[in-house]
Amino acid sequence: MTTERYPPSCYINRELSWIEFNERVLREAADPTHPLLERAKFLAIFATNLDEFFMIRVSGLKKQIEAEVVDVTPDGNTPNATLDHIVAKLTPLLVEHSRVWNDEVKPLLCSHGVCVLGYDELNEEQRTRAIRYFDSEVFPVLTPLAFDPGHPFPHISNLSLNLAVVVLDEKGRERFARVKVPPSLPRLVPLTDCPDDECGHCFVWLDQVIAANIAALFPGMAVQRTYAFRVTRDTDIEIQEDEAGDLLSTIERVMQDRRFGSVVRLEIAHDMPDRVRDILIQNLEIDLRDVYRVDGTLSLSSLTELLRLPLPKLKDPPFTPHPPFVLADNGEDVFSLVRQGDILLHHPYDAFSPVVDFISAAARDPQVLTIKVTLYRVGANSPIVQALIEAIQNGKQVAVLVELKARFDEENNIQWARALEDEGVHVVYGLPGLKVHCKVALVVRREHDRIRRYVHLSTGNYNATTARIYTDLGIFTCRDDIGEDASDLFNLLTGYSRQREFRQLYVAPVNLRKRLIDLIEREIELHKQYGGGHLIFKMNSLVDPAMINVLYCASQVGIKVDLIARGICCLRPGMSGISDNIRVISIVGRFLEHSRVYYFRNNGDEELFVGSADLMPRNLDRRVETVFPILDADLRNRVRDEVLLLQLRDNVKARELNSDGSYCPVASWPGEPRINSQEELLRRAGQMGYLSYLPL
Repeated sequence: MTTERYPPSCYINRELSWIEFNERVLREAADPTHPLLERAKFLAIFATNLDEFFMIRVSGLKKQIEAEVVDVTPDGNTPNATLDHIVAKLTPLLVEHSRVWNDEVKPLLCSHGVCVLGYDELNEEQRTRAIRYFDSEVFPVLTPLAFDPGHPFPHISNLSLNLAVVVLDEKGRERFARVKVPPSLPRLVPLTDCPDDECGHCFVWLDQVIAANIAALFPGMAVQRTYAFRVTRDTDIEIQEDEAGDLLSTIERVMQDRRFGSVVRLEIAHDMPDRVRDILIQNLEIDLRDVYRVDGTLSLSSLTELLRLPLPKLKDPPFTPHPPFVLADNGEDVFSLVRQGDILLHHPYDAFSPVVDFISAAARDPQVLTIKVTLYRVGANSPIVQALIEAIQNGKQVAVLVELKARFDEENNIQWARALEDEGVHVVYGLPGLKVHCKVALVVRREHDRIRRYVHLSTGNYNATTARIYTDLGIFTCRDDIGEDASDLFNLLTGYSRQREFRQLYVAPVNLRKRLIDLIEREIELHKQYGGGHLIFKMNSLVDPAMINVLYCASQVGIKVDLIARGICCLRPGMSGISDNIRVISIVGRFLEHSRVYYFRNNGDEELFVGSADLMPRNLDRRVETVFPILDADLRNRVRDEVLLLQLRDNVKARELNSDGSYCPVASWPGEPRINSQEELLRRAGQMGYLSYLPL
């Protein structure tokens, strides 16, 4: 195994790389070629991403600082230095985020009849409507909380929007109070009743309505000013599984504890005076470095509310995915079709319905004996879960691993786990010390001559909602070796198996890391003998130092390395003598690029693997992941051409990573056709009705 070591200058800081990714999201919000409501969506995504970044990553850095950790990351930064870099890099982005909304998207929306107004912009009729709404809907649910020697500083819940209220009592003494903006009410208060898109839509921010009418909460007092603020807390609570006799109750307790995690960020209105800011800093027990002034509206994640408007002209054209040709309107059951050959799905261009149909057919088929599924993020009103419940009611043996530790989906997964258990399903909650992130469904069916296993493997979750907006790859197969591997995998997940080898699957943390490194090193040896080495990896993130090192080694012998990393990439391309032959691009577009694909030219005998794992230490060492080969040559060519090579030709949405860690638009030559890989696949899918088997 390659053991080459490289200096810190050869690695990009993980946190700064993530911020670069979120900057690419912000660029989409600033892109005038997007419909206006889609631009508002990207502004909301930027804000939501940033919330999670602080709740998880920044909170982790602050814990390290408190623990006086002085270890440096591969790029040579201490936790304290990394936090300073984060503040420096985020500050101009936050200014740009507000600017894009205030100066570009908001005025353009208003010109199209969607006006998000400040309270001081309301006309008399609109103000009357806002006051009426405040009196009837808002005032009854508000609770002002005073802060003085007789009233302790109130708890400020995570991601809550609040008003700091400065009032004068009857003796002229300044008092401080906090009013929480009710999360149960829409953040954007509608000022028109008509749902017709021809009538226009006007809104005002709920917090501004409250601020304008705040005197009603403090009779006999003189309200001086109100200032909006928002708190972000540490939500990455450690689960001490060795002390958890009941993982379900432990997760429920952790969810409660999140409300009281330490504060990692304070966002305040740009005009909040220092004396009010200092009250918050002191009582929230934070540093000045944790405070971010926002010139404009706090928490633009609420802009997602605008996407509910019935305004198709301001949104992306609708797209209805279809099942693959082989599954469409042929009258055969899914099992007979899978017996004829492997079937590939490329979501969202191919519909997710065949996956639901696969589980539903298994639930109803009298020949099916057993269904086993891993569930990571299933979403609300899950048709997969409903099919599993139907299966147990029909007398099937059903075993489901529900990963309760799926971050921010814990509550939803607990509800589904209990619903399945109530029906008699065998439910496993996960493995101690590991998250189960693989996506596998196994159906065991008695047929006239034998017991046959049917398997669905995927890069994406069994979630019908995200399957419409995430790009993922999945495959149906009844190959014996893959079926046997799936059985062994479920035995590992539900029992005491210590399986160390699999026939076709690469499984983390068992053998995935070693197998991938072995394949790269094989490519290195073949290139030394014959030349023509080529690696193409597509993933969400590339962080793992050992994987980066072996890719540097591949580049140094002359192998062409193409990387498509949507989010974080700690590998630094373009370094003379180290990574000259490595190109890294990222694509942020209409759909979230979520599939992971690993291609090896293998001296012309191409191999291609697809799976759930990114090249990160957590995926390779601390999660159960599956990476599986595409064995059918036609399907392998489809994935290579339809996913990898097409995206490498993208010169519209692709951004290329520079050696300094920044990204720039992919250069195109004069007269070169413009290729937006996602739009190209949508176009082809629309022309054909479905995408499968369409030559590129």
